[in-house]
Formats: sequence, structure tokens, C-alpha cells
Amino acid sequence: MTPVWRKSSRSGSTSGQSDCVEVADLAGNIGVRDSKRPEGAHLVFDVAEWGAFARRVKSGEYDLT
Repeated sequence: MTPVWRKSSRSGSTSGQSDCVEVADLAGNIGVRDSKRPEGAHLVFDVAEWGAFARRVKSGEYDLT
């Protein structure tokens, strides 16, 4: 089955090109790739790892300001 890659509705746009990452369900794992290079490599996380990362992002742990 071909993965369905999706990006955030909050992704930015420069010259009509979105600058963000995309995620997809990969047979029980989560795939992450660069939207500017969809043909390039992607990272794969298990569901628990992705959940922990998403919680930290939402809590602001990785904010630069």
C-alpha cells in the first residue's frame, strides 16, 4: 500500500511551496519526510516514540524563544 503523506495545515508557504515536514502511517509506524524533497529519505518512528515527541512539541519543550 502506498503511504498517504500529509502536512500540517499550519505549514508555511514560500513561492507556492510549503516548507515543512510531512507524516504518514507506515504499517504501524510513523514516517517523517521533508516536503521539499519527497523523493528523498524519510525517518521512521514507532508509535510510542512519535507520541512522546509530539507531546514534547505541544508542551513547548523544543521552542526556541
